[in-house]
Amino acid sequence: MKSIKIVFALLFLLSINIANPCSMYKVTKNGKTMVGCNEDAWRTTSHIWFEIGNKKAPFGAAFTGSRFDGKNGYAPQSGMNEHGLIFSRLASYHPESKNFNFKNRLKITNPTQYLKDILHTCKTVEDVKKYIEKYDYSYFIEDVFIYIDASGKYIVVEPYKIILGNEASYVLSNFCPSITSKEDASKLERYQNGVLFLNNKIETDLEFCRKLSDTMHVCREKIGDGTLLTSIWDNTCGTVNLYFYHKYDKTIQFNIKDELAKGNHILKVDSLFPKNDEFEKLASYQIPHNNDILRLFLVFCGLFFFMSSVYFLLNYLKNRKTDKFNSIKLLLIPFGLILFYYMYVLNTTVNIFYFASPYKSSYNSLISLTSYLPYLLLVIIIPLIRFNLKLIKEKLWNNFALVTISLNSLLYLILIGFFVYWRFYFNF
Repeated sequence: MKSIKIVFALLFLLSINIANPCSMYKVTKNGKTMVGCNEDAWRTTSHIWFEIGNKKAPFGAAFTGSRFDGKNGYAPQSGMNEHGLIFSRLASYHPESKNFNFKNRLKITNPTQYLKDILHTCKTVEDVKKYIEKYDYSYFIEDVFIYIDASGKYIVVEPYKIILGNEASYVLSNFCPSITSKEDASKLERYQNGVLFLNNKIETDLEFCRKLSDTMHVCREKIGDGTLLTSIWDNTCGTVNLYFYHKYDKTIQFNIKDELAKGNHILKVDSLFPKNDEFEKLASYQIPHNNDILRLFLVFCGLFFFMSSVYFLLNYLKNRKTDKFNSIKLLLIPFGLILFYYMYVLNTTVNIFYFASPYKSSYNSLISLTSYLPYLLLVIIIPLIRFNLKLIKEKLWNNFALVTISLNSLLYLILIGFFVYWRFYFNF
């Protein structure tokens, strides 16, 4: 069982290089603690917000996050309350386990509010541990959390285990420490960079932490996306410094108590900083996952390719002895079905649009194979159009068959245009 867990952990460590990695660190020296969090994502909706306490959850807190969760607002990725309790959330992997019985514990029905309430009700990591142990926290099977209090103590919350620690420095990225060796964790470059940086010395001033956050940040080549927001939390002074979109020459500082005195409020992070050309490039990048028209177009293409395949199959069987070039339909049938699947892949796999082409999936070889379809389309498009024109000119097929193959050719051309825009033909 242990070896199986290690294998899955290794697979996840490979897969998160093409997902949404994050990283964090904490440093404690002479009674002062600083915590840095890098949120690595291609979302463009990074926010910081401040929530005052109430009778049931008395402590005010500040949060950062970029994923909108409907009526719950934004899901917190990091935060700190007025007593200096800090947390960070990182995507991770842990295999499901039947060895833990959480049946008698409370169910987490609103994860966003649950995470907020921990900061609204707890002062220390001991408080956090008691709070979390009331719940079936295996709900967060794809996450690992870390909480650090004003003393510098911390707890790492995995789906089935809570680890307490009090080291002067600690670095965490997208893995569960209990099932991941340091050797395997070091395969994550951002994690290794943080560990190596802290091997030299430990300081708790802002400049030291800025350099450490910079060392651990991510900037991908294709679109320039990576570290969306860096937050550096000082739980002695009660402040947070923000650095936006992996630019470390400009910071905005907030005093938590001063902001809480203004009441509940939320701020869009990119509006607080000077115009960032790299971020503007990301914000203007149109893909099916941020543009409903593109999504609907790919859905239409997929359905049309599927229906075309069915039609060409029936048409071939009906006219196999009369139509010239009828055997071409035997190629159009499977190709339409393959493109139908590829349209589904494009609508469901956001990573494809941000990483080097041809995209290689670490968990699905079929997705990796479909990444060569744009190249295949590019090779066949000219011969196909010439053949299409020949069919029309000589009226070798019936009108509906001619319209169907012509629409296929037109959609291929449009898709090739999008593939060029999405840089599917360039290896970066």
